[in-house]
Amino acid sequence: MAASSRRNPPPLPGAENQDPLSEMADEDSDEGEDIFVGNSNPVAEAFQPDTANGEEPADLFSEAETSTAVNSSITTSKSNGVHSDNENDLFAEVSVELSMENPSTTAKSSGAEFTPSLTRSATQPESMEQLEEEKDEDSFDMEVAVTNPEKIGDGMNAYMAYKVSTRTTLPMFRNRTFSVWRRFSDFLGLYEKLSVKHSLNGCIIPPPPEKSVVGMTKVKVGKDDSSSADFVERRRAALERYLQRVVCHPSLLQDPDVREFLERDELPRAVGTHTLSGAGFLKMINRASDAVSKMTIKISDSDAWFDNKLQEVESEELQLRKLHAVVDSLVNHRKELCGNTAVFAKSMAMLGNSEDNTALSRALSQLAEVEDKMETLHQEQAASDFFILAELLADYIRLLGAVRGCFEQRMKTWQRWQEAQSTLQKKREVEAKLLWANKPDKLQQAKEEITEWEGKVTQYERDFDRISVTVRKEFLRFEKEKSKDFKSQIVKYLESLLQSQQRHVKFWEAFLPEAKAIA
Repeated sequence: MAASSRRNPPPLPGAENQDPLSEMADEDSDEGEDIFVGNSNPVAEAFQPDTANGEEPADLFSEAETSTAVNSSITTSKSNGVHSDNENDLFAEVSVELSMENPSTTAKSSGAEFTPSLTRSATQPESMEQLEEEKDEDSFDMEVAVTNPEKIGDGMNAYMAYKVSTRTTLPMFRNRTFSVWRRFSDFLGLYEKLSVKHSLNGCIIPPPPEKSVVGMTKVKVGKDDSSSADFVERRRAALERYLQRVVCHPSLLQDPDVREFLERDELPRAVGTHTLSGAGFLKMINRASDAVSKMTIKISDSDAWFDNKLQEVESEELQLRKLHAVVDSLVNHRKELCGNTAVFAKSMAMLGNSEDNTALSRALSQLAEVEDKMETLHQEQAASDFFILAELLADYIRLLGAVRGCFEQRMKTWQRWQEAQSTLQKKREVEAKLLWANKPDKLQQAKEEITEWEGKVTQYERDFDRISVTVRKEFLRFEKEKSKDFKSQIVKYLESLLQSQQRHVKFWEAFLPEAKAIA
């Protein structure tokens, strides 16, 4: 047990002293620093140096050839018309630093001693390139869509049902295409089942969308207005993103509850799901964080990689919350502009009808028509602001809460192992006292208890090894998917802004002859 006590413990915020091995682990995992630049250099990725023997590999490409390949990929990425030049392209400088040193060689040269925990953790994915290779192995053809929201029933007993359509080539499913109807509580029930089975192992379980008592009450009582329609569409889009994240996770896709959710016609009614989404989910995560922080086990060291990544997650969550508040304000201002534009258009139409001058009357009427079109454009852009940008930020705020939950679950696993070691030490002290007091009648029971707790310590140690590997792998996968999501959605949002401005110019250019005719 002396060897296992040298294990790298999990992180504690504010730890000052870091083990050299922890610093080594931190150097091997520099991915995920920028939320908009998460894709690695395609040239560097395809020719990752092999450092297993600790030797410097030969250069596979000349510097000129590498520069040509990268510039070619940058030029291709600008075909959408959003980017104007190389200097202003946010996604052109996509690169990754490759470490040319063998971690084991570095540690030995610095005089550090390998602990059994780091030796067993050698299978952890230590780079984005290694994770890319694993993702290629996990590739599959799977498409899921949530469509056709339909109100079932009347009054306060009414609920919304959604059509879940699946298209896949995976042999685990009976058909290539199939559809089922699911209600909102079914999605929450799926999350509950997955959390019970996978969260303790360190998997990131995508959280479901938030509940809204006000929005659903309007739908139930039959209040037919734009806010109710927006609520239904917003929930449908959020459920689709949630389900797509579930089926894109190779481990979760293998779960029988996921396959049953997608294939089975009727599911048992999910109950007790009021705390499994939205504010209830975040409160549950915060309570878990408080429970971890209040534990009295003293940890003398910290794992630098996990410590740094947890700090990154907390900082990023805070920044996304601020950004989400700003985008929400933008959406509200855009809606106000839409309403004011509609009032202005109506006023111009009335003024045009009352004008005696034919040319001026015609110009005012044309201006009213242009303002009507402007109202439509503002309304469409407000929808883009919300569904493309605001909902993306809200989703990742919830996901970052789930990521923090994984780190905290690893902390609890570590603390359970340390508690078991402390109990085992006490049992051995009791055995020594019995030997000193010469009480053979109680000595056998003490030996049995020691054997039992030795087994528990070994099992808890294995649990900690397993969850450490899983959390690291899950975090790297999350960083990769987050970078891809943000890049695609930001490009989509910029394209929507560009198209909106082009239509603005087109409408006003068409009105220009009418305005000149007045003079």
